[in-house]
Amino acid sequence: MSPNHPQNRRVFLKQLGSLGLLTTLPASLPAAALPASPNLTPAAKNRAPLAPNAFYPLPLAHIKPTGWLRDQLTLQANSLSGHLDETWPDVGPNSGWLGGSGESWERGPYYLDGLIPLAWQLEDARLIAKAQKFIDWTLNSQAPSGLFGPATNDDWWPRMVMLKAITQYYEHSLPTKEDPRVLPLMARYFAYQLAELPKRPLRDWGKFRWQDNALSVLWLYNRTGDPRLLDLVRLLHTQGYDWVAEFANFPYKERITAEYLKLDQDQGLKDLALATHGVNNGQALKSGPVWSLLSGSSADRNGTENMLAALDRYHGLPNGMFSCDEHLAGPNPSQGSEFCTVVEAMFSLEQALAITGSPALGDRLEQLAFNALPGTLADDMWSHQYNQQPNQVECSLLHKPWTTDGPESNLFGLEPNFGCCTANFHQGWPKFSASLFMASPGIDGQVNGQIEGQVEGQLNGQLEGLAALAYAPCQVNTTLRDTPIHLTQQTNYPFSGAIRITVSPAAPLSFPLSLRIPAWAAGATLSVNGQPQPAPAPGTFAKITRLWKSGDRVELTLPMEPRLVPGFHGSVSIHRGPLLFSFPIGESWVKLRDRGLTADWQIFPTQPWNYALAATTPKEISTHVGDLGPLPFSARHAPVHLQLQARKLPAWRAEDGVANPLPQSPVTSTEPLETITLIPYAAAKLRISAFPQLQQTT
Repeated sequence: MSPNHPQNRRVFLKQLGSLGLLTTLPASLPAAALPASPNLTPAAKNRAPLAPNAFYPLPLAHIKPTGWLRDQLTLQANSLSGHLDETWPDVGPNSGWLGGSGESWERGPYYLDGLIPLAWQLEDARLIAKAQKFIDWTLNSQAPSGLFGPATNDDWWPRMVMLKAITQYYEHSLPTKEDPRVLPLMARYFAYQLAELPKRPLRDWGKFRWQDNALSVLWLYNRTGDPRLLDLVRLLHTQGYDWVAEFANFPYKERITAEYLKLDQDQGLKDLALATHGVNNGQALKSGPVWSLLSGSSADRNGTENMLAALDRYHGLPNGMFSCDEHLAGPNPSQGSEFCTVVEAMFSLEQALAITGSPALGDRLEQLAFNALPGTLADDMWSHQYNQQPNQVECSLLHKPWTTDGPESNLFGLEPNFGCCTANFHQGWPKFSASLFMASPGIDGQVNGQIEGQVEGQLNGQLEGLAALAYAPCQVNTTLRDTPIHLTQQTNYPFSGAIRITVSPAAPLSFPLSLRIPAWAAGATLSVNGQPQPAPAPGTFAKITRLWKSGDRVELTLPMEPRLVPGFHGSVSIHRGPLLFSFPIGESWVKLRDRGLTADWQIFPTQPWNYALAATTPKEISTHVGDLGPLPFSARHAPVHLQLQARKLPAWRAEDGVANPLPQSPVTSTEPLETITLIPYAAAKLRISAFPQLQQTT
């Protein structure tokens, strides 16, 4: 995914016909044909011999955003996401994924992978019609061999992305019936893969992203039970890169350079470059948990947390990301992270959290969703960056500080540096929205015995509970044990710590409701219908098991005290709840060029930014919370401000538009003491997020 990577990189079910799965739907869904109600097919559990998940994702239709989160998805639909095909030829009418002669590799699948959840979560007829064109062409493109997609390439990788897209589509293609073309296409293609991979094994991108292919194979296995699908997963794992083994003894502890990778010798698709490539690492975060479903290994199951620990130690940044511009770049917060890596890391965390149930992965998911995701989008979402920096003092045509990227990397525009992120960023918000709640097993894995006087029997493998994995305003319509349940979550989180969940089953029903308590939330309180519950422990899931009746109300309050978190060279960053706070540098936006419906922009600073903090404790930070406006991730409408004291540090400067590495703290300055204001990271497009600390005087 860098400029020197060319775009052209490189039957299971015997009863399908008798089940009527070979019937075809109309060529397209009429623009006015919106789902009248969600398809409440329950979530699918893992079949034996797969290990069980801790939680199971609900079908796409079951969760809908409300409040500020719906506003974000609506803004996305009305901006670049919803109009990209009208202004960018790579996903326009001549796309290879529409049968044309245009781009025929990853960009069409990437775009559809985000467009589908966005369109159906908003029930937006215009976007559904756009998505349906890609879906129909793809589902009707299969060759007799089983291969589908553009005939101009047979690369395994772009089909891995398209499979992710059509599995989402299948779960919400119609209000009462799934599209019968999907399962046969997948079955035939996976039969083709199983036969073909020994002769044409995974290579370059597909080799390092095999786990995305495996997810779709396991998705089909859980719906059909064909054992040959598990043979395919084993083959993918054998041919794929062993990420768990790499991170067992992580070798890439320094900033990776083009010279180290020998990019001048055309080594960009060799294993060394691909193993240190940011997006590959973001996608790989789920590889251990995905493989653990077959291996049963605890080392595999814990793979995500082990990877994050190493990436944090050697390449971690204050916004929850690791540096990767384009390759791993060390802990200096002036280094960047690619936007594709952000959304792919979020998807990996969503999958790994479902499998492992680790609350820490939910903490990290929120950190990315509320900081790194909106932090690389313009307020109106008509432009984005390729690379974002926690200490970002200028966005211009810079050759520094990137490891292997080009000078447009941190511009805000249509496709700065490389167009993969233009095609791929759309999945961030809608998939996060769809992952807020998941289904769970019953009490300690099953529901047996007596619960508040109600006797429950063995429940024949059905899912028996719900879990809140992340917090944002939404509503859930799903079923547990054939009982419809409506749940609403009202909150201004992450700007406020007050969360109210109202549970309304169609009939009284006993089940566990699990609530993730962030590791930073010491002192959280919990009540049901106004009655206090035992204090929940940070870094756990608080489980409430009761006979739920319509209108039952759960109130969770998460303390939002500011926290000072140490970092690179003894610096400090300021956090409150899941939000990182930054000093907002005055911005002058200068248009570089028009790009169809949008434009490319440079941003230059209009004020000094080089502050060192005097504050050493949360008590020295004052918090000001206002109303939640229409654009909470913008400087103009930021609902939370923090104030603290600092001094300018003249010795800390920028060179060629890039903040020099932070000086080693503590530092000294004779400049006057000032009160500075911090706002949420994503609201400040030019910002300082990691600060030197002043030497304390007695």
